[in-house]
Amino acid sequence: MRGARWSEPAAAEAPKGTLLIVGGGTQPAELVRHFVDLAGGPGKARIAILPMATSDAVATGAEKEAELDSLGADAFVVNVTRAQADDDAVVRKLATATGIWFPGGDQSLLTAALQGSAALRAIHQRFQAGAVVGGTSAGAAVMSDSMITGNQFWPGMTAAVDSPSFSRITRGSIEIVPGLGFVHNAIVDQHFLRRQRENRLFSVVLERPSLLGVGIDEGTALKVTPDGKWTVLGRSSVMILDARRSQVTPVHAGTLGAADVRVSLLPAGSTYDPRTGEVTLPPR
Repeated sequence: MRGARWSEPAAAEAPKGTLLIVGGGTQPAELVRHFVDLAGGPGKARIAILPMATSDAVATGAEKEAELDSLGADAFVVNVTRAQADDDAVVRKLATATGIWFPGGDQSLLTAALQGSAALRAIHQRFQAGAVVGGTSAGAAVMSDSMITGNQFWPGMTAAVDSPSFSRITRGSIEIVPGLGFVHNAIVDQHFLRRQRENRLFSVVLERPSLLGVGIDEGTALKVTPDGKWTVLGRSSVMILDARRSQVTPVHAGTLGAADVRVSLLPAGSTYDPRTGEVTLPPR
């Protein structure tokens, strides 16, 4: 269905875990080290890598495992199909993780492997208990309740198609499906400034003004702590689109327009409170 908002109910209690959501591209070494530290640090971090978003999951998983192991973590790969994601052995393995990492690729492949599975429930339980959950590129897109697939609808088309560029801001143009549900009341986009995806995120947010649009650039991370605050880390910026108090053209209108949309460009070192919209920029 075009334009539908998909979501899962929020947890009754705030999770004790942290999210580290990377916008793709080359990950600065300090972000990788920070993820290991959030998972318990060298000698204690036990990190599950779920590489199903990529067509070469074996090589991707092995490369990430070696990188994390070199930083003192005990990393292991969980590369499963949807049928395998309900296996008790997989659930038991995930239950030992202090960190979970989703590499990049195609986010639809990752959700297809995990959506509604016992493995995903186990990951949510670990996050609720205090584990860090992170991902990059496709692994960032899956974090929110509602997920941008990367496909868009064009006039006269009944199915969405993959598009490298987004040249318009209009209703019913961006395909949205359920994500993995770690971020509520927001929707995540990635490679944001580098690939000029502002039109895509504006289209999504103006149709769903209750959702904050979160555009994370390459080499940059949004850190979500248990108190609900957001911090920007890395080399570039995160753009937040907030239409919660905006005047938006009605659904039956032929065009999509809005007034008083709040746009925040947050460089590394900035903090943001998604409940109030309060921003703290770095001093320099």
